[in-house]
Amino acid sequence: MVTGAKSKANMKPVKKKKIEEPELEPLCCCEYIDRNGEKNHVAACLCDCQDLDEGCDRWFTCKSVQPETCERIMDTISDRLRIPWLRGAKKINISIIPPLLLLPGFLHVASWHFLLGVVVLTSLPVLALWYYYLTHRRKEQTLFFLSLGLFSLGYMYYVFLREVVPRGRVGPSRLTVLTCGLFLILFALYRAKKNPGYLSSPANEATPLSNSQIECLSREGQEKTKGFLAADPSGSVSSRAVKGDLKSSSRVLAGSPTKVKEDWCAKCQLVRPARAWHCRICGICVRRMDHHCVWINSCVGESNHQAFILALLIFLLTSVYGITLTLDTICRDRSVFTALFYCPGVYSDYSSALSFTCVWYSVIITVGMAYIFLIQLINISYNVTEREVQQALRQKTGRRLLWGLIVDTGQYNRGFLRNWHQFSTLGACAVPHPAEDIV
Repeated sequence: MVTGAKSKANMKPVKKKKIEEPELEPLCCCEYIDRNGEKNHVAACLCDCQDLDEGCDRWFTCKSVQPETCERIMDTISDRLRIPWLRGAKKINISIIPPLLLLPGFLHVASWHFLLGVVVLTSLPVLALWYYYLTHRRKEQTLFFLSLGLFSLGYMYYVFLREVVPRGRVGPSRLTVLTCGLFLILFALYRAKKNPGYLSSPANEATPLSNSQIECLSREGQEKTKGFLAADPSGSVSSRAVKGDLKSSSRVLAGSPTKVKEDWCAKCQLVRPARAWHCRICGICVRRMDHHCVWINSCVGESNHQAFILALLIFLLTSVYGITLTLDTICRDRSVFTALFYCPGVYSDYSSALSFTCVWYSVIITVGMAYIFLIQLINISYNVTEREVQQALRQKTGRRLLWGLIVDTGQYNRGFLRNWHQFSTLGACAVPHPAEDIV
């Protein structure tokens, strides 16, 4: 028995050898992992695409192509469109490519003749609006407009350096001012692209409310908020989801001076504070959301609204200054407004024609941005957001002036100076919000 016990004691459990997983080889600059999880090569971008082959066969035989086939072809193209990069090829968003290819071609064609210029410069805004409504209806994010804006800035500056500066009418000081304006635009756009004020999800934040805020929250609508344990001032909830109707459940809190509504967002699973809204394109709630701007491919909210206004202002000043310098160079001894509509001999040489075409393209973009800037100034003066304006127009509420150009909901309007003071302090501190925003 003793020997048996010793033999059992000496028996050691056999350790199972771990199955070593094969290590993945590092990718070279032209290799990548495709959407199917397989290693692929940039040089094989046109290989093994049955959908593309089927689509080409149908096009050649004048047969219709199914929409599902077109979507699969576009998905394959967007997945294989890559550039060599360190540790694997990087994917390129396909929506940034059309402006890079089409804009220089359109502008060069428009500079051949006056009539071609009228046709091309008229069709460009129409195509841009068509693409905007197409993506807006599908609720898709796109880098097309951001790429168009940045490439337009760069290409206009390139034409200015190549065609206008060598004529000798633009001195170093003027060129320095224009260059500084360009860099300030890029810096303001960078600031505007930052976090617009996204509301944190309940899993990320669990800061309890103060006792007074908890009492205010429990006064009315307690049956709709049953299940909440705590919420922070920014609107995040640190408890279980609400049971019952999660679709647009709202409540008016007693004790609030303006009886502001507070909503539960079923998609983000959080309580939205006053003036917050869920962006269908970004897929997240934004604090004091104004609108989703396609030119920066982001929302304009509480944290980046000031940078957005600053970017518009700097762009307008720089664009008007560049247009003035160009017209003063190619159409001498004429005022800017006269030279814009009457500049004889401008199509006699290609350099002047291209510069004049770029001037008109810049004018079209500038007029559009000036309209957006004007609407923003009006909304700030009346302390309304663009979303609130659209909602008031749909529901036929609020006070309208100048055929609907000015809409005053009256809910947050505290006077011109106080409205601008409140806008100038947006995002200065996370808490507390103004009294009319506390719900």
